[in-house]
This record gives sequence, C-alpha cells and structure tokens, in this order.
Amino acid sequence: MGRKVLMALVGIIFLFVLAGCGSKSQEEVLKALNEKMDELTGYQAEAKMTFRTGAEPQVYHVEVWHKQPSYYRVSLKNADKGQSQMILRNDEGVFVFTPALNKSFKFVSDWPKNSSQAYLYESLVKDILSDPKAKFKATKNHYVFETKTNYPNSEVVPTQEITLRKKDLAPVSVKVMDTDRKALLTVEFSNVEFNKKFDDDAFDTSKNMTGARLEVPTMAEGKEQVMEVMYPDLSRLPEGVKMLEEKEVKSESGKRVIMTFGGKKSFTLVQEKAEVLPATSMPVLVNGDPVDLGFTVGALTDRTLTWSYNGVEFTLASDDLTPQEMIMVASTVQEKAAK
Repeated sequence: MGRKVLMALVGIIFLFVLAGCGSKSQEEVLKALNEKMDELTGYQAEAKMTFRTGAEPQVYHVEVWHKQPSYYRVSLKNADKGQSQMILRNDEGVFVFTPALNKSFKFVSDWPKNSSQAYLYESLVKDILSDPKAKFKATKNHYVFETKTNYPNSEVVPTQEITLRKKDLAPVSVKVMDTDRKALLTVEFSNVEFNKKFDDDAFDTSKNMTGARLEVPTMAEGKEQVMEVMYPDLSRLPEGVKMLEEKEVKSESGKRVIMTFGGKKSFTLVQEKAEVLPATSMPVLVNGDPVDLGFTVGALTDRTLTWSYNGVEFTLASDDLTPQEMIMVASTVQEKAAK
C-alpha cells in the first residue's frame, strides 16, 4: 500500500511539473520577447481590423510586411466602402497612397516609432516592454497583457489588451479600449510568418504604387456621385464647442461644404468631392505625420488634418485644437447624421 501511495504522489508531482512547464512567469515572457525582437529580421502578417467609433463598425483587411530595421508596407482595405490605402516606408521616406484617387503623400516623419500601432508586432512588443505596470495572465494557449497605449488620443483610448500565442509569441489579437473598457478597435491576426524573406524590390515606391493602382480601380472621372454631407459626433467635441454655421459654396468639383465650430475653441471643417489625379502625379510633401483615424489614414500637421473617405476630401483646420483633439474630432466624421 505504501508503495502505491508513493507512486501516486510521484505521479501527481510529475503532473504539476508538466503543468508548470506550459506557462512562464511575466518576467520570463518579457525576457523571451526581448530575445525574439533581437533575433527578428522581419515578418508578414494578415489581420482583420474592426473599428467601432461610428454608428456602424468599419471592418478592414490588413496586410503587413516588415523588414528590419525600418522597411514597412501596410495595406488597408475596406471591401464594403471600396476604401483602400497603403502605407509604405523605405529609404525615400514615409508614403500614404490612395489608389482610387491616384493620390499620395510623402511625410517627413518617424512613423511608426512615434505612437502605438495595433497591427504592427514590434509596436505591440514595445508597448508591453515599456509599461512597468502592465497586467499579465496566462491561459492554456496564450499570454495576455494589458498595457497603456501610446496613441495621440490616448486619453480617449488609454488601455489595450494584447494576446500572444504561447508557442511562438505571435500576436493573436489586440483590443484598444476607451475609459469605459469598451473596445473601439479590435485586431484579429489570421496569419503571421516570422523572419519572412522578401524580394529586393518588395518595398520599392514605384512598384508598390503601380501594383496598388492595378489592384484597385481608379474612381471614374465622369461618374456622378452625390456627396453626402458628414458631421462630427457633437457629443465628442471638446467641452464648450458647438457648431456655429454650415454653408455650401460652388466649387470645381460641384460643391464645397464649410462648417464652422466655436466656443471655448474653434475650428473649420471643409468637405468636397475628391479629385482624381493623373496617374503620373507626384506625392504631396507633408511636414507632419500619417495618422490612423479608424476608417482612413490622414495627414496631420500643426494646424490641419486632411483625409479622403468614400470619394470625399476633408480638411479640418484650427489654431486652437491640439493634434489630439483634431484626431478625436476627425475620427467621428464618418456617418451622415443630423446636425
């Protein structure tokens, strides 16, 4: 009997040891992430990205190519809206290209180093490693971290939940949450290939812009398109700010709608039908940063934020709003709404 009891105890201890081998401590996972980043030469990833900042969720397919140290190619496509954009970083600079309009911006920017990027693996790892108060838990197959964000509007979305796969520390999902812990942005990774080998011209500017044009048809110049006027979510305007005036003027593209807002702070929102540029157009140089508004990528400077969405060109201009406030206002201008 004693021998049987002893064997049973040994078996139980062995099972505990095996269970312990499946999970690492937070410190061990952080060390493993550091080591993985040191060894990483690049990766290719695909994901579904869902934004819930408007009346209806906006769903995008995202494809990321990254080659160390600083080459990036990020393709963002929304099939429902026909919205497609590409962010490209190479030795020439940072570019944002909208193929349906033959429109491109070239930025003097440190993107993506200047803020969190929920679809970039190394950005997620950086957020995990740089937050000394990050929360951690291990499940059967995953490690889950809750960290602070580093977005320009981080006061609106201060927290993110990052889930990594145990066996290779690959990203599984990201939830970026508001102050009520509601997920305004969700990224679900479907495929990640570490240390991917890319062709020598994989990040070439001309090749990628030409490829994007072939993949996404240019908007027809002569096609009649009714421009639905969009409004920001008034409940998310800076405190003490309200709409003062809306007027419509004629423009070369048909009409231009100008909205002015005032109170404690003031700004102007202009929208008109987007112009399709010649395929040979040169990129517009911007001394600013590309910013992700949820439904599109915009161009942010000290005083203006411009973006295209669903065939309409928007410009938000202000001497009063901070860059964070401009992003917050612009991120809600995506639905037709009552004034």
